[in-house]
Amino acid sequence: MKETRKYGVLFVCLGNICRSPAAQAVMQHMVDERGLSDRFYIDSAGTGGWHIGDMPDKRMRVHARPRGYELTHHARKVQASDFEDFDLIVGMDAANVDDLRCLAATIEQQDKVLMMGDYIRQFPNYDYVPDPYYEGSEGFELVLDLLEDSCENLLDQIIKHNHISK
Repeated sequence: MKETRKYGVLFVCLGNICRSPAAQAVMQHMVDERGLSDRFYIDSAGTGGWHIGDMPDKRMRVHARPRGYELTHHARKVQASDFEDFDLIVGMDAANVDDLRCLAATIEQQDKVLMMGDYIRQFPNYDYVPDPYYEGSEGFELVLDLLEDSCENLLDQIIKHNHISK
């Protein structure tokens, strides 16, 4: 029996404690709901290493839980091997995308880097996912709204362009 390789998606923000672990949880939830868990590998990382080993920000976990997302990831920094291990590497904002493209060793690796904002459809005033770290509750709720919208659109595109099915 031939084992199908999982499609890898890595979400990246600055510290890997707010946006990217939330994106990981939202996308994993959507993949699970569609019965595609065995077809995807979802992870997250940060461009900075300040929070390595830490759980996601408590405020993000508190806001994610009522929506059905449990954020259990431990922060890690993007590694060179991520560019080989993942099919897509998705930055939350332009600075993340620029940093990721600088870390990529080849043009092919740079081509794996996408901006999450390109998949936002329901919030026309946003072309990136803002960092809620210095915001209040509304910042964390906004990030989750943006991620639910963009993850659904991103997942639809991945499935369509890669002919992924159950």
